Amino acid sequence: MDAREIERCIDEFGTEIYRFCLKLCLDKADAEDLYQLTFLKALENEWTLDWEQNPKALFFSLAHNLWKSDRRKQARRSRIAPCSNLDDEMETVLHSGESIEENFYRQELIAEVKEIIQMLPEKFRVPLILFYLSDCSIEQIAQIVKKPPGTVKSRLFKGRSLIKKRLEEAGYEK
Repeated sequence: MDAREIERCIDEFGTEIYRFCLKLCLDKADAEDLYQLTFLKALENEWTLDWEQNPKALFFSLAHNLWKSDRRKQARRSRIAPCSNLDDEMETVLHSGESIEENFYRQELIAEVKEIIQMLPEKFRVPLILFYLSDCSIEQIAQIVKKPPGTVKSRLFKGRSLIKKRLEEAGYEK
């Protein structure tokens, strides 16, 4: 892959890849590193992109694999010398037509859902992030996580069920 192809990929779907990296890493600095590393790895490899085959899935898959590799490396390092991250940034959503109570309730619900998603096992979290936040299809997610579409569908269903169950346990209703 040459620099022009990488530049075209960044222009076409770079923001979606960055958003995916941000949701995986849960930290802006780590997400930026993963985003850059994803395109750097693509530049280093001698791939030829087939624009008719969905190259976006290739970059999602590459970012996911790099993230998993980094998590394994961090797990090995944390067993040797544990460290903690104190910087926990939270996104807020403001709607001008809502009352203060509704706005507060919505922010609290969003924070609760994010916390629940963070606690989900990776096999449920990654398909949920790809499907709802990156607008990937079931087939694209199946390519990215290297699982059959039926498995992706069942993991999405189970992930939604777990989120619903935990929200109900926390006192949230429909």
